[in-house]
Amino acid sequence: MNRQRQADLFLVLTTLIAACGWIFSRESISGMPVFAFLALRFCGGALVLLPFCCGQHIPRAQLKQVLISGAWLALTMVLWIWSVSVTPSLGEGAFIMSLSMLFVPLVAWGMMGVRPARAYWECLPLAIVGLGLLSLHVPITFHASQGWFLLTAFVQSISFCYTSRAAREVPLIPLTTVQLAMTGVTGLVLSLLFESWDQPFTATTAGWLVASIFIATALRFGLQLQGQKHAAVASAAIIMVLEPLLTVIAASLWYAERLPMQKIIGGVLILVAQIWFRWRMVKKLPG
Repeated sequence: MNRQRQADLFLVLTTLIAACGWIFSRESISGMPVFAFLALRFCGGALVLLPFCCGQHIPRAQLKQVLISGAWLALTMVLWIWSVSVTPSLGEGAFIMSLSMLFVPLVAWGMMGVRPARAYWECLPLAIVGLGLLSLHVPITFHASQGWFLLTAFVQSISFCYTSRAAREVPLIPLTTVQLAMTGVTGLVLSLLFESWDQPFTATTAGWLVASIFIATALRFGLQLQGQKHAAVASAAIIMVLEPLLTVIAASLWYAERLPMQKIIGGVLILVAQIWFRWRMVKKLPG
């Protein structure tokens, strides 16, 4: 297998693990406090990555930027795990979360004055229609988790912009380790302030937590890093769009979730908008 195909395989596995990570997290928080799970998962992930930071240092001049990017990731994960804890449909949440990459051009426009490309305005109406079909019901109702996921997607787009800026000047593994550690510490503080652990910590919950730390966090990061290192830009962009689709499949298999046709069409429209946008943006870049 040549390096290009191997990289594509790594990215496919990354999206599959990311989809399973939604299940791991949902199962974990069914047996333990939400923010306590966040603390243990991300502190554990940071400890797993820490040995790989040997010989790689964050320049002192970039430390503030790294801490800011870590703070935004922490906020993203806090909002995400809360959204997962209250949503009746993981698949619906995954499609709403996928809108984060469509928010990135708007955030970059506000932060750096970079006007969105024409491709963005071409796909945005399709994404808005898709979001409407996902969110609206007949009779019209609105579940709070949809708003939480939408807010999370927007915050994630800000986190993405800050991380992209920091990654240009900071080694990737130390940067990610700091981000994971800050997320874990944030979860720990929130848990100590607002949660009480009055339920038994079972072996089943421990198993889901271990899977979240080693598979959904550390292994996913390692595979994604290796995949992005050697994959063609166009190929990587399209493969990573598969996460919400795989999450829907995982949720339907594990929880027997069934999205009504209206929501399926909405999810497909969001997926098509994502693929169209990424394909238009990367098709002229060298592979």
